[in-house]
Amino acid sequence: MQSYTIGQAARLLGVSPDTARRWADAGRVATHRDESGRRVIDGKSLAAFSTEIAQGGGEDDASYTSARNAFPGIVTGIRLGDIAAQVTIQAGPHRLVSLLTREAVEELGLEVGMQATARVKSTSVHIDRT
Repeated sequence: MQSYTIGQAARLLGVSPDTARRWADAGRVATHRDESGRRVIDGKSLAAFSTEIAQGGGEDDASYTSARNAFPGIVTGIRLGDIAAQVTIQAGPHRLVSLLTREAVEELGLEVGMQATARVKSTSVHIDRT
Protein backbone atom coordinates (compact mmCIF):
# COMPACT_ATOMS: atom_id res chain seq x y z
CA MET A 1 0.00 0.00 0.00
CA GLN A 2 1.22 3.52 -0.80
CA SER A 3 2.36 5.68 2.11
CA TYR A 4 2.80 9.46 2.14
CA THR A 5 5.22 11.66 4.05
CA ILE A 6 3.79 14.51 6.11
CA GLY A 7 4.84 16.96 3.38
CA GLN A 8 3.20 14.92 0.62
CA ALA A 9 0.02 14.54 2.68
CA ALA A 10 -0.03 18.29 3.33
CA ARG A 11 0.16 19.04 -0.42
CA LEU A 12 -2.66 16.59 -1.12
CA LEU A 13 -4.82 18.08 1.66
CA GLY A 14 -4.06 21.66 0.65
CA VAL A 15 -2.55 22.66 3.99
CA SER A 16 0.91 23.52 5.29
CA PRO A 17 3.23 20.74 6.50
CA ASP A 18 2.97 22.28 10.00
CA THR A 19 -0.83 21.85 9.96
CA ALA A 20 -0.54 18.24 8.77
CA ARG A 21 2.06 17.58 11.50
CA ARG A 22 -0.21 19.11 14.18
CA TRP A 23 -3.11 16.91 13.00
CA ALA A 24 -0.86 13.84 13.18
CA ASP A 25 0.47 14.85 16.63
CA ALA A 26 -3.13 15.28 17.85
CA GLY A 27 -4.00 11.78 16.61
CA ARG A 28 -6.46 12.98 13.97
CA VAL A 29 -4.64 10.88 11.38
CA ALA A 30 -2.52 7.81 12.15
CA THR A 31 1.17 7.77 11.27
CA HIS A 32 3.95 5.21 11.49
CA ARG A 33 7.68 5.16 10.76
CA ASP A 34 8.96 3.76 7.47
CA GLU A 35 12.22 1.83 7.02
CA SER A 36 14.24 5.05 6.92
CA GLY A 37 12.60 6.44 10.06
CA ARG A 38 10.37 9.01 8.38
CA ARG A 39 6.88 9.50 9.74
CA VAL A 40 4.37 8.47 7.06
CA ILE A 41 0.61 8.08 6.63
CA ASP A 42 -0.78 5.06 4.81
CA GLY A 43 -2.92 5.80 1.76
CA LYS A 44 -6.18 4.42 3.16
CA SER A 45 -5.90 6.50 6.33
CA LEU A 46 -5.11 9.63 4.33
CA ALA A 47 -8.05 9.01 1.98
CA ALA A 48 -10.44 8.59 4.92
CA PHE A 49 -9.10 11.70 6.65
CA SER A 50 -9.36 13.82 3.49
CA THR A 51 -13.00 12.74 3.11
CA GLU A 52 -13.68 13.63 6.76
CA ILE A 53 -12.22 17.11 6.28
CA ALA A 54 -14.21 17.65 3.07
CA GLN A 55 -17.42 16.74 4.91
CA GLY A 56 -16.84 19.36 7.57
CA GLY A 57 -14.81 17.40 10.09
CA GLY A 58 -12.08 20.05 10.16
CA GLU A 59 -10.86 21.97 13.20
CA ASP A 60 -13.53 24.64 12.77
CA ASP A 61 -16.37 25.62 10.48
CA ALA A 62 -14.22 27.85 8.28
CA SER A 63 -13.24 26.30 5.00
CA TYR A 64 -9.61 26.35 3.95
CA THR A 65 -8.69 29.18 1.61
CA SER A 66 -5.54 30.97 0.61
CA ALA A 67 -7.52 34.14 -0.19
CA ARG A 68 -6.44 36.68 2.44
CA ASN A 69 -8.72 39.67 1.78
CA ALA A 70 -12.15 39.06 3.30
CA PHE A 71 -15.08 41.45 2.88
CA PRO A 72 -17.99 40.44 5.14
CA GLY A 73 -21.23 41.99 3.98
CA ILE A 74 -24.77 41.41 2.83
CA VAL A 75 -25.96 39.88 -0.44
CA THR A 76 -27.76 42.67 -2.32
CA GLY A 77 -28.35 40.94 -5.64
CA ILE A 78 -28.35 37.56 -7.35
CA ARG A 79 -28.85 37.06 -11.08
CA LEU A 80 -29.17 33.39 -12.05
CA GLY A 81 -28.58 32.14 -15.57
CA ASP A 82 -28.84 28.58 -16.85
CA ILE A 83 -25.23 27.84 -15.87
CA ALA A 84 -23.67 31.00 -14.42
CA ALA A 85 -24.75 33.40 -11.69
CA GLN A 86 -23.83 36.93 -10.62
CA VAL A 87 -23.75 37.71 -6.90
CA THR A 88 -23.46 41.26 -5.56
CA ILE A 89 -22.32 41.91 -1.98
CA GLN A 90 -22.29 45.26 -0.23
CA ALA A 91 -19.45 45.23 2.30
CA GLY A 92 -19.48 48.62 4.02
CA PRO A 93 -18.62 51.14 1.31
CA HIS A 94 -17.47 48.36 -1.04
CA ARG A 95 -19.71 46.80 -3.68
CA LEU A 96 -18.33 43.48 -4.89
CA VAL A 97 -19.69 41.50 -7.82
CA SER A 98 -18.69 37.91 -8.45
CA LEU A 99 -19.48 35.55 -11.31
CA LEU A 100 -19.78 31.92 -10.25
CA THR A 101 -21.73 28.85 -11.24
CA ARG A 102 -25.45 28.62 -10.58
CA GLU A 103 -24.74 25.33 -8.79
CA ALA A 104 -22.39 27.11 -6.34
CA VAL A 105 -25.04 29.71 -5.50
CA GLU A 106 -27.59 26.96 -4.90
CA GLU A 107 -25.20 24.84 -2.79
CA LEU A 108 -24.33 27.85 -0.64
CA GLY A 109 -28.02 28.67 -0.30
CA LEU A 110 -27.32 32.32 -1.09
CA GLU A 111 -30.28 34.69 -0.97
CA VAL A 112 -30.64 38.46 -1.08
CA GLY A 113 -30.46 39.84 2.46
CA MET A 114 -28.23 37.15 3.96
CA GLN A 115 -24.72 37.64 5.29
CA ALA A 116 -21.85 36.45 3.12
CA THR A 117 -18.14 37.07 2.83
CA ALA A 118 -16.41 37.92 -0.44
CA ARG A 119 -12.81 36.70 -0.44
CA VAL A 120 -10.48 38.32 -2.93
CA LYS A 121 -7.23 36.89 -4.22
CA SER A 122 -5.64 38.51 -7.23
CA THR A 123 -8.46 38.84 -9.76
CA SER A 124 -10.75 36.19 -8.25
CA VAL A 125 -13.55 36.78 -5.74
CA HIS A 126 -14.59 33.80 -3.61
CA ILE A 127 -17.97 33.88 -1.84
CA ASP A 128 -18.41 32.22 1.57
CA ARG A 129 -21.70 32.00 3.39
CA THR A 130 -21.35 33.43 6.92
